[in-house]
Amino acid sequence: MTKKTTLYIVQAAVIAALYATLTTAQALLIPGSTSMAVQFRVAEAMTILAFFTPVAIPGLTVGCILANILGGLGPIDMVFGSLATLLAVSSMWMLRKLCVKGIPVVGLLMPAVFNGLIVGFEIEFFFVGQMKTFNFADFLIQGGLVALGEVVVLFVLGIPLTLALKKHNLTKQLKG
Repeated sequence: MTKKTTLYIVQAAVIAALYATLTTAQALLIPGSTSMAVQFRVAEAMTILAFFTPVAIPGLTVGCILANILGGLGPIDMVFGSLATLLAVSSMWMLRKLCVKGIPVVGLLMPAVFNGLIVGFEIEFFFVGQMKTFNFADFLIQGGLVALGEVVVLFVLGIPLTLALKKHNLTKQLKG
C-alpha cells in the first residue's frame, strides 16, 4: 500500500468518525434534531469538505451510514439517507469550481436537493405512509422541510467553515 493510499484511507476514516460522532452527540443532546423531518445535523456542515478533496466523498458517506445505524431509524434510513449523502457530496466535488464571489453556491445546494428528494420520499413513503400510500403533496412538504434544514446548516455553518478553511490556508492539508 502506498503512502498516498494510506493517507486517503486515514483521512476518509477521520471524516467518517467526526461525522458519526457529531451526529450521534447532537442526537443525544437534542433528541430528534438529527432525524426528524426538519433536521439540522450540524455535521452536515462537513459536506463542504467535498469542495476541497475527493476523500470527503467516502468519508462522509461512511460517516452517514454509521450515524444512521447509531441513530436507530433502521436499515431504510441507512440506505436512503446514505445514498442522498453520496450523491450530494459527489455533486459538490464536481461543482466545486462553480463559484459566486469565491463561494460555491450551487454546490452548497446539492445536499438540500438530494436529501430533500430522497429523504423526503423516505419519510413520506416508509414512515408516514407505512409503505401503503404515497401522497405527493405530503412528499413535497416532507422534502421541503428536509431541504430547509440542509440549506440553513450549509449557509449558516458551511459558508463560514469554507471561508475559515480558505483564510487559514488549511485547504492544502485536505488535498487528496
